[in-house]
Amino acid sequence: MKNYPPEFKADAVALYESRPDATIRSVAADLGINPETLRSWVRAAGASRPRGRRTQEPAQPPAPLEAENAALRKKVRELEEEREILRKAAKYFAGETRW
Repeated sequence: MKNYPPEFKADAVALYESRPDATIRSVAADLGINPETLRSWVRAAGASRPRGRRTQEPAQPPAPLEAENAALRKKVRELEEEREILRKAAKYFAGETRW
């Protein structure tokens, strides 16, 4: 059984929470860990994602460019977080392979 540092566990749970369309299986595959391992970390952290759709709508729909900019900013944040988690995972696993 592998021991993962607490930072890695927290980052993995945060990644799962930040991607509402992703499944535990897909996030675990991205990180190279067993899906059940990630599932247990998510449960232990008490993490949950909202179910269903939100009924509250904005008063005015944003202009097309504003909506696109907001979506792109969100995607950049997600990609930066994923890159950081993958960088930490690579560093961790590289240290594991040294003799």
